[in-house]
Amino acid sequence: MRLALAFICQITLLLPAADGQRTISAKQAKSHIGENATVCGKVVSSRYVGRNQEDPIFINLDKPYSEQVFKVLIWGRDLAKFRNPEQDYLRKRICVTGEITQFGGVPQIVATDPSQIGIQYH
Repeated sequence: MRLALAFICQITLLLPAADGQRTISAKQAKSHIGENATVCGKVVSSRYVGRNQEDPIFINLDKPYSEQVFKVLIWGRDLAKFRNPEQDYLRKRICVTGEITQFGGVPQIVATDPSQIGIQYH
């Protein structure tokens, strides 16, 4: 049963998302810089980098900060639209949709609206 479930999950990552976006894993994102896609992975840590309201929060998928393979960036100016992303997504599997960019060698998607992030419940 586990093998079948793993196979189905792998196939799902290769299929286009419902809105026509490609769905990929956090690890695969580095090969898709500049593309619009849906990236899925498990939230393992988050990190607030700053001292004021405009500074960003980084949500790290699959590996924690300093080893992260992909991050979701939410700027402080957009944070009020989200409830509490640091706690709401922690230890959950999420998918984020947007343009994959790169900063410091780490692929990322900037989330400006909660509709870009969905929690997977399976």
